[in-house]
Amino acid sequence: MDLISPADLLERCVQLLERIYARQAGGLLEPDWGAARAWRLRRLGTALQLQPIQQLAPLRFADLLEIEPQKARFQRNLAQFAAGRPANHVLLSGARGCGKSSLVKAALNEWPELRLIEVDKDDLHELPLLTEALARRPERFLVFCDDLSFEAGEGGYKALKSVLDGTVAAGSERLLVVATSNRRHLMPEQMKDNLEARGRGPDGEIHPGEAVEEKISLSERFGLWVSFYPFSQDEYLTICAQWLQGFGLTMSDELRAQALVWALERGSRSGRVAYQFARDAAGRSNV
Repeated sequence: MDLISPADLLERCVQLLERIYARQAGGLLEPDWGAARAWRLRRLGTALQLQPIQQLAPLRFADLLEIEPQKARFQRNLAQFAAGRPANHVLLSGARGCGKSSLVKAALNEWPELRLIEVDKDDLHELPLLTEALARRPERFLVFCDDLSFEAGEGGYKALKSVLDGTVAAGSERLLVVATSNRRHLMPEQMKDNLEARGRGPDGEIHPGEAVEEKISLSERFGLWVSFYPFSQDEYLTICAQWLQGFGLTMSDELRAQALVWALERGSRSGRVAYQFARDAAGRSNV
């Protein structure tokens, strides 16, 4: 058995005391940073914990077809960030199932030096605490908020706004927020927000334009907007053929017709629908 040096023993004792203090004070429990490259932020009693994600999705940028302009803009921005150059926080918005989250998964395989922390919308109010903890780390972190949107009255967006605007923490340049959403402005937009459609009743807001500005101010804090659009039929079939090939199948006239029916039944032509069709076809063919 290897003996532990006094210095190593002291360091382990300090780490243990820090974890005990964080648990009691409601702080962030320091994880084993060498155990993983990606984590999920979770609450454990009164304290926060980063749960390691051991199995990362094997996606590569080359696997994502028919989104070349979006992919190029996203790659360029992340290449700047990974190299330590100025980069913008990213909002990936638009049609569902067209590769927004997949781009983020592929980024970890493109740049192994990057680290990722996934934060649910309900935990966004913990972002200032997380930012403060990450400021002490030398790595460069992506803070990933998937399928992000807010309803009226939700307060988590205020914490996100403060992080996007920059904090006084020294390590804020080593943190990049990447969010995906089906809503470009992240907040619900209603007809009553349109000044031309508003009535002049006694309960109307005196300065309705300020309410609209408040709603769109969050999305404006993302320096890079990347928009996604529904696929055409040909684009959808190209993606189907790629996923079928990955399962050892070749696109035939019969599979082409089945793929079109599959998309029609779901009312969507997207990369997600194409992947689901390929899985079903592979399962039926016993590949």
